[in-house]
Amino acid sequence: MQTARDALTPDALSMLQTIATTGSFAAAARQLKLVPSALTYRVRQIEDALDVLLFDRRSRQARLTEAGTELLREAARLLDEVDAIANRVKRVATGWEPQLTIAVDSIISKTTVLELCESFFALNPPTRIRLREETLSGTLACLTSGQADLALGVAESGTNAGIHSKPLGDVSFVYAVAPHHPLASAPEPLKDESVRQHRAVAVADTIARGSGLTVGLLGGQDVFTVATMTDKLDAQLRGLGSGFVPECMARAYIETGRLVVKQMERPQRIVRVNYAWRSLTKADQGRALAWWLAQLESPTTRAALLERHRGV
Repeated sequence: MQTARDALTPDALSMLQTIATTGSFAAAARQLKLVPSALTYRVRQIEDALDVLLFDRRSRQARLTEAGTELLREAARLLDEVDAIANRVKRVATGWEPQLTIAVDSIISKTTVLELCESFFALNPPTRIRLREETLSGTLACLTSGQADLALGVAESGTNAGIHSKPLGDVSFVYAVAPHHPLASAPEPLKDESVRQHRAVAVADTIARGSGLTVGLLGGQDVFTVATMTDKLDAQLRGLGSGFVPECMARAYIETGRLVVKQMERPQRIVRVNYAWRSLTKADQGRALAWWLAQLESPTTRAALLERHRGV
């Protein structure tokens, strides 16, 4: 019988991911160009090596057991690390990374990021660019876990081993509500007791593990959670809730009266936003990452990443 080390090869882990994604052994077999019996045999070999059941076969669908879910969670991390090793080897050989993954926080201007991508592709490099949209702690976690090479919009402070960062700039947050929201006409400064009575709009932290970061919420307050800072702004424009939003993203709506800024008893929030990357020596740094870091040395580029939002 195979040992666990023999069974858990990258190919085997990728096969298990395909079964979980397609939802059935038959669909996975078609995608992998295998006969169903061969696929089932391979899965049983892995289960025998681990002495666990990975899929619940009582229904027609291939449903992961608790053990299977944990295995695939770790498999995703391991496969990312295998890809990272392959990328490092190719970078040593050519100087260009085969792929550069950039984690982009939802506070960052997507227009500016795409313009930078356009300039990069104009060089006709062999490097593929992959953008990941992240929020709050997830932006830095994506970098520290090895899933990204560069992170734009890191708000956390403190030091992280193997990570280097520089500031993009400071972002001021304002408490804003739609003109038809009950708090729009409430006396200022707003007290926490008044704010607590109304729904808050919060952005979901994309960190994969742990409780994530929560900002500006009060205990006992009803919360409407959305995926990105842009979604939060849209929700508050509709009067679905209230909360702190970046002034740079809300400015145009404030100027046209679609959002009303309210003064709070709490002090104004100003957040230092950074960009971060893995600390590599110049000799080890790939040419694609070096190009992006060179662009980020420009004050104009850094300002555009924080300022050029929809409607601004």
